[in-house]
Amino acid sequence: MPAVQPLPDIAGFVLDTDYGDLPDPVIRTALRCCLDTAGVAAAGRKTDLSRIVVEHAADFLAPGRDTSDILFTGRTASPMGAALAGGMTIDSVDAHDGHSLTKGHAGAAVFPALHAFASAAQNGGRTLSGRAFLATLAVGYEIALRSGICLHATAGDYHTSGAWNALGCAAVGARCLGLTAVQTRHALGIAEYHGPRSQMMRCIDHPTMLKDGSGWGAMCGVSAALLAGSGFSGAPAVTLEYPEARPFWEDLGTRWELLNQYFKPYPVCRWAQPAIAAVADLMQRHTIDHAAISEVEVTTFHEALRLAGHAPRTTEEAQYAIAFPIAAFIVTGSLGVEQLVGDALQDTDILALSHKIGIRESVRYNERFPAERWADVRVRLASGDVIESAPTLPPGDSERPLTDHEILRKFERLCAPALDARTTRRLHDAVMNLSDDGRSAKGLLEVLRTPV
Repeated sequence: MPAVQPLPDIAGFVLDTDYGDLPDPVIRTALRCCLDTAGVAAAGRKTDLSRIVVEHAADFLAPGRDTSDILFTGRTASPMGAALAGGMTIDSVDAHDGHSLTKGHAGAAVFPALHAFASAAQNGGRTLSGRAFLATLAVGYEIALRSGICLHATAGDYHTSGAWNALGCAAVGARCLGLTAVQTRHALGIAEYHGPRSQMMRCIDHPTMLKDGSGWGAMCGVSAALLAGSGFSGAPAVTLEYPEARPFWEDLGTRWELLNQYFKPYPVCRWAQPAIAAVADLMQRHTIDHAAISEVEVTTFHEALRLAGHAPRTTEEAQYAIAFPIAAFIVTGSLGVEQLVGDALQDTDILALSHKIGIRESVRYNERFPAERWADVRVRLASGDVIESAPTLPPGDSERPLTDHEILRKFERLCAPALDARTTRRLHDAVMNLSDDGRSAKGLLEVLRTPV
């Protein structure tokens, strides 16, 4: 039997970290994560994926002892059902925050899991303070991210985010339910064991509504905490307690992996974003008429090469693509959700340009993945002239952060198709007020009930 190390430090971090323990940069990042994810959730409610999963949760995962709100629906489900629907709704629009070393996303599961527990408490007459909400969100992210880094380092397959963000959701549940340290250890073990080890590259090669597994991870983590609270056992979690996991947890509480989150400027896979950023830079420096382009060559890393996507048939295929989003950006001058849904997928100008885009991989870019995502772009014009970008990293990570104004503008664009201006402002203010002393999370939970 492999040796394990006890979990007092990790369980203590999960249960005892208060708002006052959060450094100012962590508070600021947690607020950004909350705002960004809420905006993505609002946009996601316009997708077929969200419509289907909300009906599924309401019909087959209905409330029992506890009643949770389903994000932006005015409907209810069990905490597990609300977490599933919320996670899949957020995952339906690939604009949510992420983390390079995990090659995935914590917030797409942690946020809806926290919302499920907080709304269940509110519906049961218990109020969660805004600062407690924010601290729990930060702790959930931190446990999820470290679990993800460790899992990638110790497991051979490339799994979706649901495989590890489930542990962050279990940590959220442990705090919200007031579990003991022993129960918390079991909750994390249950979440790790049941977390979906789904194949990420299968969904890259064949994009469907399965996406990144975060809805299932959220549901699994919520279930794990509830089971542990009832006495169900599940420890030890390999990614927390086996000897090979130790290096990933030794500085827990003194260094925050949360601060390495990135925020996407565009609603497509992060792997496509360096190429889009390179095109954006070219368009700032040159006047480019899409009709005058004879060829576009994108050089990037291998995993991004597999996105391709010259003629997507669904929004899922469009979000897991490079060629079509680049063509849409060049033709329309922007890249938002509206360029990746419905009739936009049949736009003849975009499709014509998309088929002129070639994608190849570079050994030097492959060597720098996953810590860094690089691309460069060459555009050949019908005149014979060629314009080239420099090697480009995507904006939005901790070294090239989006400004507060850019985060706000992105949030407003995401909300615009789903919420009126007044509700969008209420949502923004409710998130940003979470850090105010004496405020409860009630205002945020009320806005998140708004049907879309």
